[in-house]
Amino acid sequence: MIRIQKFLAGLAALTLTGGSLFAQEAAHSGGKSWLELFQSTGTVGYLLLLVSIAGTALVIEHFTSIRREKIAPPDLVDEFDALIEAENYQEAIELADDERGYLSNIIGNALRMRHAGYEEMVGVLEQTAAEETFKINAKISYLSLLGNVAPLLGLLGTVTGMISSFQVIEKLKAPTPKDLAVGVYESLVNTTLGLFIAIIFLTMFFVFKNKVTKMTLSVNLQAVEMLRSLVGKVTGHATTTAVR
Repeated sequence: MIRIQKFLAGLAALTLTGGSLFAQEAAHSGGKSWLELFQSTGTVGYLLLLVSIAGTALVIEHFTSIRREKIAPPDLVDEFDALIEAENYQEAIELADDERGYLSNIIGNALRMRHAGYEEMVGVLEQTAAEETFKINAKISYLSLLGNVAPLLGLLGTVTGMISSFQVIEKLKAPTPKDLAVGVYESLVNTTLGLFIAIIFLTMFFVFKNKVTKMTLSVNLQAVEMLRSLVGKVTGHATTTAVR
């Protein structure tokens, strides 16, 4: 978590530094400001702005919700551990039903299969963990969607800008470079924005994906370790039931 925060801080600092340098260079050379460049993007630019806002909101939400403390709260881990050690399995299942989180779901479903044996319990735990992991990955996949849509919108802006330039060529007998500059700006700025947004959000998607993989694997191993104390108990109970 700390490494990711440092990465984002560095990325933000790099972006701000690059933006300020670009603004200073534009001011000295008499070029357009960032606002003037954005205004040249047209409708597609506002669509890219919406994509950027939506993606930023998702990144903030994922940093808040996709944490180990959220999917496996330490207090809940201690409660499950104590109940399993005390062989209060039904109470542990009821606690899992009340909490309805990642850890609660895999522990609760596994304990429901305790009479079938330890291997069955672990099998159900792995199946439930795969389902829960899929839900989290589906949640972060919207960042990938936005990251893939952004360059397509940039390409759309490129095409609309070129259309604008050709319309000017068609209307004017001898168009000057200044007459064509509006369409060219629309093309290039939209392409730049689309690629920039795609790079940011696709990078964040893979950061979160790797984080989810490591985090869920760690929680799954912890859950299996919590159930390890049932090995002899559930096996003995299953054998006795079979003999009867």
